[in-house]
Amino acid sequence: MYRLISAAPSPYARKVRITLMEKGIPFELITEVPWNRETSTPRYNPLEKLPVLICADGSTFYESRFIVEYLELKHPNPPLLPCDIDGMLAAKRLEVLCDGICDALLLMFFEKMRPEAAQSAEWTARQRRKVDGGLREVSRLIGNRQFAVADRFGLGDIVAATAVGYMSVRWPQLRWHEQYPNLAAHSDRMEARPSFLNSRPVPQSIADKVV
Repeated sequence: MYRLISAAPSPYARKVRITLMEKGIPFELITEVPWNRETSTPRYNPLEKLPVLICADGSTFYESRFIVEYLELKHPNPPLLPCDIDGMLAAKRLEVLCDGICDALLLMFFEKMRPEAAQSAEWTARQRRKVDGGLREVSRLIGNRQFAVADRFGLGDIVAATAVGYMSVRWPQLRWHEQYPNLAAHSDRMEARPSFLNSRPVPQSIADKVV
């Protein structure tokens, strides 16, 4: 059985958790705060980042995009990528955009943790532009379709819904629902799925100093 080291609010870890559940792959969930000194993360990932997928033989896979690709190759049914090249590329484009949105949101979160006098308004504004630009493009690409890519649930739906779900937890003041009602409708449809209901993000407290 796989083991997955995850952080409760992480959209990257949630993406992997949903992938495992949608494919019906059993796994043990290990929840940690990777920033705290007692974390086991460095034992399994030299980059000290989550999520980490630990295989039965002890080998590890890290970085959510790589883990999802590994799972798609090793456990192809049900597929989460379209079978045609254009569809695959469309899903991967959404993954790049949504990971970029989450990267910028995370940078904003840690900038906010710095002493107020040390915070950079210019840095935060730059990250906010990335979030706004990414959301605008994701909204355009999904449009009003039921699913993000083609006519069935897949990776594009996972990454889009986990990105905005993370935003709702860490940055509810951004009010993305009002600006992008099509993404809000898409998110509502996805959040009703059992895999999403069983992986709802929740904040965690960071005990050790990070910035």
